[in-house]
Amino acid sequence: QDNPQLNFESRNSTGRELTQADLIRNFVLMGLEPQLQTRLYTQFWRPMELDFGQEAYSTHFDSFMRHYLTVKTGDIPRVSEVYEAFKLHARSPATTKAGVEALVSDLRTFAHYFCAMALGAEADGELKRAFHDVRELKVDVAYPFLLELYHDYATGTLPRQDLLAAVRLVEAYVFRRAICAIPTNSLNKTFATFTDALKKDRYLESLQAHLLLLPSYRRFPNDEEFQREIQTRDLYNFPRRSYWLRRIENHGRKERVPVDEYTIEHILPQNEDLSMEWRKALGPEWERIRETWLHTLGNLTLTGYNSEYSDRPFPEKRDMKGGFKESPLKLNHGLGQVGQWNEATIKARAATLAGIATHVWSPPNLAPDVLAAYRTKAAPSGYTIADHPHLVAGPMHDIFEAFRREVLALDPCVSEEILKLYVAYKAETNFVDVVPQAKRLRLSLNLPFSDITDPRGLCKDVSELGRWGNGDVEISLSDLGDLPYVMGLVRQAIEKQLGNAEVE
Repeated sequence: QDNPQLNFESRNSTGRELTQADLIRNFVLMGLEPQLQTRLYTQFWRPMELDFGQEAYSTHFDSFMRHYLTVKTGDIPRVSEVYEAFKLHARSPATTKAGVEALVSDLRTFAHYFCAMALGAEADGELKRAFHDVRELKVDVAYPFLLELYHDYATGTLPRQDLLAAVRLVEAYVFRRAICAIPTNSLNKTFATFTDALKKDRYLESLQAHLLLLPSYRRFPNDEEFQREIQTRDLYNFPRRSYWLRRIENHGRKERVPVDEYTIEHILPQNEDLSMEWRKALGPEWERIRETWLHTLGNLTLTGYNSEYSDRPFPEKRDMKGGFKESPLKLNHGLGQVGQWNEATIKARAATLAGIATHVWSPPNLAPDVLAAYRTKAAPSGYTIADHPHLVAGPMHDIFEAFRREVLALDPCVSEEILKLYVAYKAETNFVDVVPQAKRLRLSLNLPFSDITDPRGLCKDVSELGRWGNGDVEISLSDLGDLPYVMGLVRQAIEKQLGNAEVE
């Protein structure tokens, strides 16, 4: 085996830019006494490289390290700053006290977890399939949370069945949100903080409760929302259409169907120049029906006879050799008994498949009294609007009431808390505070001044000033005519808090 130090020197001398993996290995091993360096490389680092494999090591190690650091520090490093973040972690008092061998050993352990989940190295068949399905969704931001779950599984804190259930909940959470077109920007921060809500003596229960209680942009779509959206969504052009078809087809099967060997069939054909038979079957609104339902759940299935089906009328597709009547696929169950294919039958089939989908991607299931125990309610402050005279009467009353209505309408998760010196509006925490004054409302926006987009230049940087309220941005509101502009600034604060900004 190459001496690591010579290897690094050789690579440096070629002038090739070192990868984050190179830099981290260099930082960890270089400068150690040669015998210790060789032992740590042989015992920990080299097995880690072998776990990844040569190609995956060069393409996946940086991602792994980003997820590892998120687990260890609670912060998500930027992709370009992984090496710098690792150095800070390695130099922290706790890591320094534990020593370099403990650090390298821990890296090797978590790399093993990562390879099991992200590279298909898991030996357990059910877990391997669950991790594969998460990979198909390309939800890399879930890996910090999954790494911690896997660590607790490997060390005996989390039973295998609970790990499996947790991974399936992550999958359902991500897929349901994708179907419901909920912005994905907040997912990295959501998953990075999941473990803060876990009670490890009630591991799975606390995870289910946390998912059910996530607000607004972070919500776990319920069955009603999911079924409604999956029936009307364009699933043919969905980025992972083979994934959802495979999951529905193989749900509950022990003898799994290799979906990749089949092709996707539009029962109502894609051909814009529909035959007279099809136009007659669909009725006078055939163009609207085709445009509305062509790529949706009710009109899509799998077949090995795509070329034979072509654009044939539905009765021929149903009754021909290899047609829907003879199909062994679960997705085609019931098609053999359908007399004609039209808007009503497309919608009926969509409703049936949507019902199945709620079981494939099932939500958390907790009794109401159990869930209620997890709801955290802030103790009332004891103050009311009456404790703020400027808001009860005078020129600020109408302005405050208008502002209050607008803020509470921003999102269902927004709540109001009246405190002694100001009124706070919260999503996950305060995003705007109102300090009442005789001739203005002084608003504090809870975000860095550098993040605010303020074309009119009305905001003030108060990061170095002592002020009631939370945040670095201050703006005055004294005229109802300014309310629409001010609300645009407030929206920036709530969106920042709810995570509508991806970490690069």
